[in-house]
Amino acid sequence: MLTVNLEAGMPTVEVAKSRMTAALRSAKAQRMTALKLIHGYGSSGYGGRIRTGVRRELSLMKQSGTIKEVVTGEEFSPFEECARRALQLCPELARDRDYTRCNQGITVVIL
Repeated sequence: MLTVNLEAGMPTVEVAKSRMTAALRSAKAQRMTALKLIHGYGSSGYGGRIRTGVRRELSLMKQSGTIKEVVTGEEFSPFEECARRALQLCPELARDRDYTRCNQGITVVIL
């Protein structure tokens, strides 16, 4: 699984979303199964703009069939249905350091 830090350098939401799109294309071209996006949670404690923008875009991509599954960091555990579906498609996710940690600053994408 490839990990991409979308918040590095404190980009705008649009720049972060462009980075995400490029990373998704690259991962698909390399026939990867999963991608972990680090977008942060936001310094305000309520969820940052990058996190919100990235997750909104991923939701649209899932609806259109561009990606198979989206698992937010807070849902990345064996107790959540979306995480169980993701693990069926990519069993190596169970070894990820953020699995079961409720990390609100990440999102896992199944390609």
